Amino acid sequence: MSAIPVEPKELTLRGIVLGVLITLVFTAANVFFGLKAGLTFSTSIPAAVISMAVLRGFKGMTIQENNIVQTVASAAGTLSSVIFVLPSLVIVGWWTGFPYWTSVLICGLGGILGVLYSIPLRRALVTHSDLPYPEGVACAEVLKVGGGAAAHVDAVEDARAGLKALLWGSLVSGFFSIVVATRAFAGDLVSYFRVNARGGVTGFDLLLSFALFGIGHLIGLWVGLAMLVGAIIAWGWGVPHFTAAHLASVGADSTVAVAKLATDTWRQQVRFVGAGTILVASLWTLGKLVRPVVVGLRSTLAASRARRSTTESVFPRTERDISIRVIGVLTLLCVAPIALLLANFESGGVLRDHMVVLVICGLIYIVLMSFFVSSVCGYMAGLIGSSNSPLSGIGILAVLGASLLLVFGVRSSLPAGGGHALVAFALFVTAVIFSVACIANNNLQDLKTGQLVDATPWKQQVALIIGVIAGAAIIPPVLDLVNHAYGFAGAPGPHRENALPAPQAGLMAALAQGVLENNVDWSLIQIGIGIGVVMIIIDAVLRRAVPGAHLSPLAVGLGMYLPTQSTLMVVVGSVVGWYFDRRADRRPNPMRIKQLGVLLASGLIVGEGLVGVIIAGIVAFSGKDYPLQLVSDRFAEGAAMVVGSAGFALLVVLLYRWCARLRE
Repeated sequence: MSAIPVEPKELTLRGIVLGVLITLVFTAANVFFGLKAGLTFSTSIPAAVISMAVLRGFKGMTIQENNIVQTVASAAGTLSSVIFVLPSLVIVGWWTGFPYWTSVLICGLGGILGVLYSIPLRRALVTHSDLPYPEGVACAEVLKVGGGAAAHVDAVEDARAGLKALLWGSLVSGFFSIVVATRAFAGDLVSYFRVNARGGVTGFDLLLSFALFGIGHLIGLWVGLAMLVGAIIAWGWGVPHFTAAHLASVGADSTVAVAKLATDTWRQQVRFVGAGTILVASLWTLGKLVRPVVVGLRSTLAASRARRSTTESVFPRTERDISIRVIGVLTLLCVAPIALLLANFESGGVLRDHMVVLVICGLIYIVLMSFFVSSVCGYMAGLIGSSNSPLSGIGILAVLGASLLLVFGVRSSLPAGGGHALVAFALFVTAVIFSVACIANNNLQDLKTGQLVDATPWKQQVALIIGVIAGAAIIPPVLDLVNHAYGFAGAPGPHRENALPAPQAGLMAALAQGVLENNVDWSLIQIGIGIGVVMIIIDAVLRRAVPGAHLSPLAVGLGMYLPTQSTLMVVVGSVVGWYFDRRADRRPNPMRIKQLGVLLASGLIVGEGLVGVIIAGIVAFSGKDYPLQLVSDRFAEGAAMVVGSAGFALLVVLLYRWCARLRE
């Protein structure tokens, strides 16, 4: 008689608690820098490294338990991408802040639907598919080398070294942020100037940010260069071109007036050229994936049906999902509150006579569009990785679809002024769909990791739901905090000097307003579309001519749409990260050194992100722009620029040299 196999320790209380704690840290950092830089970072590998280092001190640690920790943290970190849509409700002036329970329900219910919709796709797209899942495979390799109780001593040392890199990156970037907040170090290097007597004005703003530097390391050289191309188009051509006509209104010696003209022109005109480039690049990327998505889904679903017809009714542990009955019940429990959210969207306003139609149609659109984006995002993540998946394109499709449905179905029967409410309703519906897309874009990566480390799917799916709930709880207060401290670019109200760009949310707002209120200069977007088409051609030629080279049109558009404050340091980080990797190739165990570089970069983001959130709280409650200032304005605007630049460069050199020698 054969012995009953003992199931490994997996979905444990300590694993869930550790995953939630990591979630609070990484999600807060992701929210802050997603709004600042328009980019978020993957939390799977950093979470796995922290888990392996922490759980090593407990008895009975297993690779499957470590996988649960990274799953919880990964789900919540991915959900932070909802910031690409949710702030748009503040930008259009519908919300002044983020009502907690409404925001939690948008994130949580949408995220749980993303988990539930992706479960039936697991066997088709993970178990019986040859999709590469680059990030899921990479995370599994990290777990395999150090995630089990019997891990080799070298693997244990690798985990400890990785945690050191993560912690020291966090400490250094956090310390630098605190010093910058005292104004002893300058936070950025800024200069605006005339191009020539008749050529308009331009300028740059190089933010001394370790987090942006770390993001540049993570996105790689070619994406960084593409963002640089976008910045050059915007500030080398766009701003000088559009300011040339207004040059006479600027005093010859007025530095302040030159800076204001340059930044206003970028914000009111050039930014929409970038939006056009992002639009065409996102749709092009999605268009390229339509055929492989359709073909792949058909073939894998057919293989799955054939397998079910010949498979025993009892699946092994590693093939057990949450049952379809439970999925159905949980789906209904999510859809009903979403209907209530839609019904209470505008109580007693201009939409009150149309709310029944809006709720029914909005709910149908959410359910159907969510299932569509779950399938598409799941396949795209398996094909090119969740970090490279064009989520912005999904958001664009969702908001355009919602806006066009409202144009044809409701707008003509509304009284004057009703367009603003329709814009907000379209963005509200899109926010729910985008929450689904965020999670679906990541879930199958995590489930692929689980497959490679012999995890139990249903336990991992429960962990995903827990991660969604944890992320939904922390995202709204962080959003509210940074909104009160800094505000968002383009939001109504007095001008905020340090407003966060929130680029994707601004784009969603502009598209909804353009369709429903027709208040966007479409000629600017058309110019951007033309630039996007040219960049698509250049990218295609470059890929064929130079192996490994590419110039992402989406990143070019982002470089145009974001202020130089958010792009230039990302470019610097991408170049330094590339150089670090090239140097690593000359040493023994280059992959180990490169992995430490990734963890160091992640730490740089986390440290500055957390301190940024804390300082945002101090700014919000004090009512002062610089509540921690220790030096005079004269020093802060003069010597601090030299000291800050030198200090930043020195810390970068020391950190990367230390990291390269950490496991020699």
